Amino acid sequence: MARSDDAARLSSSYGNLQAQYIQLGLTEPNVYNWMREFRYHKGDTKVEESTAEQISTEQPASTFESICIIGLGLIGASIAAALKRAYPDVRIFGVDTDSRTRVVALERGWVDEVSGPEDESFAHFITDAADLVIIATPVACVEEYLEKLAALGYQGVVTDTVSTKTHIIEAAERILPSPQNYIPGHPMSGSENNGIDGARSDLFEGSNWILCPDAQTVPEHYQALHELICGLSARVVSIKREDHDKTVAIVSHVPHLVASALVNLANNHADESKSIMRLAAGGFKDTTRIAAGSPKLWCGIAFDNADALLSGLEEMTSILDSFATAIREEDRASFTDLLGQAAKTRRALPSAWIPSSERLLEVRIPMVNKTGVVAEVTTIASSVGCNIQSIEIDHLSEGNAVLSLMLTDEGDVGQLSFKLINAGYSVSFSPIEPKEHAHVQ
Repeated sequence: MARSDDAARLSSSYGNLQAQYIQLGLTEPNVYNWMREFRYHKGDTKVEESTAEQISTEQPASTFESICIIGLGLIGASIAAALKRAYPDVRIFGVDTDSRTRVVALERGWVDEVSGPEDESFAHFITDAADLVIIATPVACVEEYLEKLAALGYQGVVTDTVSTKTHIIEAAERILPSPQNYIPGHPMSGSENNGIDGARSDLFEGSNWILCPDAQTVPEHYQALHELICGLSARVVSIKREDHDKTVAIVSHVPHLVASALVNLANNHADESKSIMRLAAGGFKDTTRIAAGSPKLWCGIAFDNADALLSGLEEMTSILDSFATAIREEDRASFTDLLGQAAKTRRALPSAWIPSSERLLEVRIPMVNKTGVVAEVTTIASSVGCNIQSIEIDHLSEGNAVLSLMLTDEGDVGQLSFKLINAGYSVSFSPIEPKEHAHVQ
């Protein structure tokens, strides 16, 4: 299909920039040098130099002053612990049905107050104090708590930590009095240890935390939640709501079932060979660690995400069949290719997220006469692998604001620029080289 003239022009412009970049002899694809050399033209688009004086090394205070965490299991209690470490002045109210869990959370200083879901103190905190509610319960319990919040007339920000989203997004839209204040969330962290006994304050350090804004999301709410999560040393990945369940089925839910299947395979042969479990060490233990997770929790996740999970399992079965076919037909070339593709992809995965503090990039985007800018822009950034360390919204006048993103040294900034311009945005890039990584004031 022929591209539109506008798309062709943008593609040509982008190609010309690349050609000029190469002509300068800058052989390394250092986008920060590139940004200093070229001006991106679309409306008022430009590149400016920024200085280290614009950077502050202080941790900004949380926009949220009073946070209610419903569910103090592994994830909920770890969030409470991480929040108390990063933002000690934030008031945290914990809710859990288990009395021992409530006692432990209070004794460890992870919450300032705690109650059961039916206690009056919970209702009072929601109506009088809470400006953020984090629902960290099993998926089957979420709708019940959404109804409680609605009955109490809660109008603040709501997020969750649940591994599946389709059902919950529909319920939030139907139940909450201000559904635009609900921002689906999913921290991609976990442990083989369950409950509050497995919780720890560093659980989210360097891990991905999915947020799913949409066109109705209040930009300031997303900004505040993004800042809060980054303060826990996690990295926010923004994806479309409709893509969440399929994505996590492939990278989280299918791997869990595969790990469980491997353990069951070994266990099926334990009676034949008494030493098989003793030999199941090293790589086997690393591969199957997640199989030790809560069966009840994972049953709920699997059935709530049944369609995407079944699709992923069918694809996984097909891949295993390809290996089996290659062995059956003594096709060493195909077998080697299958292993080679996997090895190449696995080696490309980063061993750890260590953003460079020497190279930061500010991206500024006018938010004029367009809704859903934050959702669209952050999703585009995540799609090209760019990590947004902080978000600012500068209100220049009524109905006129500028979205400012601070990026770490990851992802394809050239593609980010092209996609943003192609989506109709004016974009300015400002390379910043502070001595220490920090937030922008």
